[in-house]
This record gives sequence, structure tokens and C-alpha cells, in this order.
Amino acid sequence: MKILIANRGEIACRVIKTARSLGIKTVSVYSDADKDSLHVSMADEAYNIGPAAPSQSYLCQDKIMNVAKHSGAQAIHPGYGFLSENVEFAELCSNEGVIFIGPPSTAIRDMGIKSTSKAIMSAAGVPVVHGYHGDDQSDSRLKQEAAAIGYPVMIKAVRGGGGKGMRIAMTDSEFDSQLESARREAMKSFGDQVMLIEKFVEMPRHVEVQVFGDHHGNYVYLFERDCSVQRRHQKIIEEAPAPGLSEETRRAIGEAAVRAAQAVNYVGAGTVEFIMDRNEDFFFMEMNTRLQVEHPVTEMVTGTDLVHWQIKVAAGEKLPMRQEEIKLHGHAFEARIYAEDPNNSFMPGAGPLLHLSPPTTDENTRIDTGVRQAKLIVWSEDRDSALRRCRAALMDYQVLGLNTNIQFLTDLAQHREFAAGKVHTDFIPQHQSELFPQRTTSHAAICQAVVALVLQQAEHSQQLAAKTLELKIQIVTNRDGSYTVMFDDKSYSVTGQLEKHGERTSIVTTIDGVKTQASVVQLGNSLHLFTADGQRELSLPVPKFMTSSADGGSLGDAVAPMPGVIEKVSVEPGTAVEKGDPLVVMIAMKMEYVIRAPKAGVVESVYYKTGDTVQKGVTLVHFQEESGDSSS
Repeated sequence: MKILIANRGEIACRVIKTARSLGIKTVSVYSDADKDSLHVSMADEAYNIGPAAPSQSYLCQDKIMNVAKHSGAQAIHPGYGFLSENVEFAELCSNEGVIFIGPPSTAIRDMGIKSTSKAIMSAAGVPVVHGYHGDDQSDSRLKQEAAAIGYPVMIKAVRGGGGKGMRIAMTDSEFDSQLESARREAMKSFGDQVMLIEKFVEMPRHVEVQVFGDHHGNYVYLFERDCSVQRRHQKIIEEAPAPGLSEETRRAIGEAAVRAAQAVNYVGAGTVEFIMDRNEDFFFMEMNTRLQVEHPVTEMVTGTDLVHWQIKVAAGEKLPMRQEEIKLHGHAFEARIYAEDPNNSFMPGAGPLLHLSPPTTDENTRIDTGVRQAKLIVWSEDRDSALRRCRAALMDYQVLGLNTNIQFLTDLAQHREFAAGKVHTDFIPQHQSELFPQRTTSHAAICQAVVALVLQQAEHSQQLAAKTLELKIQIVTNRDGSYTVMFDDKSYSVTGQLEKHGERTSIVTTIDGVKTQASVVQLGNSLHLFTADGQRELSLPVPKFMTSSADGGSLGDAVAPMPGVIEKVSVEPGTAVEKGDPLVVMIAMKMEYVIRAPKAGVVESVYYKTGDTVQKGVTLVHFQEESGDSSS
């Protein structure tokens, strides 16, 4: 047998690993941008399918089908994203006699339209949230229904998913702007702007159930995952099982998920998502008709390989286990490693990957990666020990060259309320100050960095800058090989040595009798320390003549906060705006961002138009310079 994986990155690598263990040959497809990617080298065969833009490569159904035919692949695994929930692609596979490793196209269609799926769920006895799913999509009707439901309300694209095309209107005055934004994002992401309105359950938990069905009418649930802690309606850390659920609720939500799958004659792996209130009452939200990003935590607590199950079921075999045979064992966490800046509203980032050193893996610690996105998955006998293992692995992660959310995930995993399992979808804003603390560079870290530089460069004097702190540092080498480090009116006695541990280098120091250790990486004029307190960067000063002002316009201009594509321009030269007025809408990492006026003024120049790709820091809108002449 031979399987084509119609995807890239981490999920493609994941499918290839299971297929290889089963003796099944694999075929990868790749765009021009991915020719050197890991999934290309891992597969038995690989074929180029076009330019970097997904619309010209990974979303081209005919190209992928032609590769399947040419390579002799009997089945296609769509992974997640791209064509995984595409009705037309599932039908194309059926028409071409190629096995689609996923559910029937009818199930994808029924569950892909939120209004349809909720009607089916209600008829099947699955609890649903009260809302409006009607055909009248006029602004006035939707606003009328929102008022009847009662604020706050959730505005959702009926074909939505992954948090896209979703907005919350807390009051009547917010409704119009939130509706417009949701529609715009839905059209961009799904080519459809039909909306539904639902009652917004405040501070809910997001609990989802892994279900499986086969062609013989057998259905099981593999227990639940808690995905409550999110940013921008997107998951960042998941765990299985959900903390604190009673066994009665666990069984009830699992059985409800099976009823949902049975109602659409589901086949294969699927996830039924629920919102849950403080009383453990749960309501159907949507069904993802594919393998989920967070499926590894389910595998770890049930001892299964869900990709293996997918392949067996797609080949017409019965489910490997009956419901009574599936047991929960231990606890697992998955932390998603993203290239983003949590301290800047989780803005997506981009840049060269200069250094990557993941934690050591074993049977209880797993890393699924395709470089662009990585997932850290850990297991242990109970939640407390699994969380400790998760924290340790996060602290052992080393990434340089671009911003990541690793430190934020570490702080989240250490938070007392998270440790107690008191999770909900408003967790991050509720604990904002504790999750984003002010960080300082300790004197011990400065001493470590100085000695590391001396040992690496054999220099006895360096001037270092610690991010927000300019320091004049003196270092004296003593006869006994120790060092005296002086800065900030203090003096420290330091001994140190460098140690190699595989590909990593550590600096082991004793500072005034206290032994400390940190991993060190030197890149250019910067030295990076990785300690138990997180990552710290110290750098040699750059001469002023080498600095550049290319990262932004003049003070008060509107600049791009991240790389992206211009979606909408709301102003033109001569437009007078107030502080906070919308200027430009950008799309980055599939999310929409509104760039607002940083001050009141008159627009002089608009440098980009709809459809343009821009880099971080470029000036988008330039304002007329304010006159300093106050004479009459």
C-alpha cells in the first residue's frame, strides 16, 4: 500500500512515521518554499506541486490527485488544515477511486456548516446553545436576534473554524463593528460570510471529545481533552483528561459525542467540541471532521496510535477496540510552540531560525515538529507530575532568531490556578499581570555571561549591555584562575568553566560561593543564557554609526506591527482622523489585525494598498508634520 500525504510540516512527518512503522510507503507533496523541509526528505517519494502560495500548491486538488495517480498511491491522508475538511476534495477522491483517509463527504458537509450541524445535534439529543441560525442575514435581523438572545453574544461564521470568523459583542454598541470584522475574516478564510448568533457563555471551559467510527457501525469515544486556555480563540495548551470532571460528566459528554458522530454516519477520527459552564453543563459547539492538532495527548492517555486507527478504518477494517476496552491511564499535556511575541499581544513573528535545541525526548516526552510549528507533549502517572515534566521540558527548550511563546508557556504552566486545574477561556486576561511579569537580569546572570565571554574569547575586559541596562563592567583575572567581576558598585568573586553536553555548551560558575549553571549560545555580538529563570540576552554595544532607522517611520506614524498582507485601507491622503480610528486592516497568520491611528492628525501619505505584502516595522500611514508655529 502507498499513501500520499496532502499536507506539509509537522502533521506530514507524523503520518509518515506511523505509515513507516506499518510498512506502508509514503508520498510527499511540497511547494517551492518547502523543497528542503523535513517531510520531503522523510517520505519515500516527493513531488513539487507549485509556488509557495497554498492557493497555487497545497489547495490545488487536481495537482494533488495527479501526483496520487502518477505515484500509484491508493490513499490520501489530508492531515489537518488545507483540504482536510474540503467536501469537494473528499468527493474527488471517491470519484477517482482513491481512498480518502477521513470521513464521508456527507459528514464533512453536515458538520462543516454550523447552522446545519446544530439542527442535527439538537435532533440527536445533543445539548446545544440557544442562538439564531436563520437565512435572513441582514444586519438589522442579526442585530435584532442578538438583542433577543441577550448580550453578550458570539458572532460566528457558519463555515468557520480555528477561531477565524468569530467575534464577541459584549454590548449593542459593539455589534455592528464586530459583525463587519467577522464577515470580512470569514470571506477571506472560507469564501463565505453567512453568520450565526449565539449566547456567549462567560468564562466557559472548552472541552472536546475524541470519537471514532468505522464502516461497520461501531463507535467509540477516547475520552476528553481540555483546551480552555486560549489566545485569540486559538488553543495554546491542551491536556487529557480534563481536570476535575466527575466520572458522571466524563461518561455523559463522551456518550453525547458518540451520538453526534452517529447522527451523521461518521467514519474515522473526529472531534466533538463542547463549551462547559461552571456547573459542568455542556453544550455542542462544533465537530472537527479530521485529526486534531492535539491528538497526541489522547494517544498518550489511551495507549493508542490514532493515525494507525485512521489507516485501518479507511481500509475497511473494524475499530481496533471496543468502548469497554478503552481505559484512561495517567495524564498528558501538549504545549504549542509558536513564533510569536506574547508581550506584544501575541503578534505573529518571522525571522531566521538561528538556533534550535529541543528538550531531550523519551517514551514520556514527545516533540512533533515541522520547524514552522512544534508541539511538546508529555505524559506522567498523574496531573501534578505531568505538569512538572511539562515545565521542565519547556525550560529545556532553546530557540534563537525569532520570538517564541516558550517563556509564556513556562509561566502559564507554573501559575497556581493552572496547577489547580481552574481553567477557562478567559484565563489569560484574568491573570494578565501574573502571566506577563516585569523581568530583570540578575547580577548572577551578568557574571555568568561575562565569564562565558572571557572563556570563549580569551578576553579580559568586555563592555556588555543587558537589554534595558547599559553597564560598564570590569573583569580581573586572578592568579588562582578565578575572576573578580565589578559593576553597579558591586564586586563578585567568580570561578567558571565551560562544559560540552552533546551539541550544547554550559557555563558552570561559582559566584561568591554559590554554584550556578546555565546553557550559553553566542550569536554575533549577543550572548544568550538559558537558565531556570528563563532566557536572557546580553550583547556587546553596537557603534552608533551602525544603527539604522529602517524599522519604522517618524514618531507618531502608523507602522506594521508584524509581517502580513494588507486586507483593507480605510484612509487616504487628506483624511482627518482621531486617535484610535481604524487606518488599515492586516492579515497575519490567518488572523485579522486593525491598525489604528496612534494620534489625532491628517493623513499625508498611504504607502500600501489592498493585497500588498509588508514587513514588520514599515510605515503604513504617514501623518502631516505638526507645525511648531503658534503665532496668530
